[in-house]
Amino acid sequence: MSKFLIVGLGNIGAEYHHSRHNIGFDIVDFFVDQEKGYFAPDRLADRAEVKWKGKTFICIKPTTYMNLSGRAVKYWLDKEKLLVDQILVIVDELALPLSKIRLRPGGSDAGHNGLKSVFEHLGTHEYPKLRFGIGSDFPKGMQVDYVLGQWRQEETPIVKQKIEKCAEVIRMFATIGIAKTMNEVNKLEFGVSTS
Repeated sequence: MSKFLIVGLGNIGAEYHHSRHNIGFDIVDFFVDQEKGYFAPDRLADRAEVKWKGKTFICIKPTTYMNLSGRAVKYWLDKEKLLVDQILVIVDELALPLSKIRLRPGGSDAGHNGLKSVFEHLGTHEYPKLRFGIGSDFPKGMQVDYVLGQWRQEETPIVKQKIEKCAEVIRMFATIGIAKTMNEVNKLEFGVSTS
């Protein structure tokens, strides 16, 4: 396989910029930027195409809002004539601590509105997902504010470290495959060294 659809989930609009829920956007932005690519408005998404080591990455940031993300994923999957195992969907994950990322070849939407929409349009949960742990450090009833909120100052060094690693995961996924990549990244613990 030499072509992949890399999907960063998020919400359009300045008020969501760099929020926890928009980490998918931030990761694909970082990846495309590293490869000297650029996003341009396209059908249902901002789209960039970058090439690296003989692989082509179609990177999209759906412009449909999170709960309709599946429309963009399905459209670009069909347009690029790709199979579901050639997609990588990148999302924020409340159930994972900030110190973790998790790559899986499938798995449920775990209540994530973006993934729910992808399931509705693809009809399967069995497609690769990269979940970026955002933790769940918020008072009862404050989940929405937390998810849509900005990173705390003390979190930003870890977030930056993880974004860089996630860009590496995209390349690994395309070159060594999902199983080997999972072995390497799912056990990692991110944190700021105190030395």
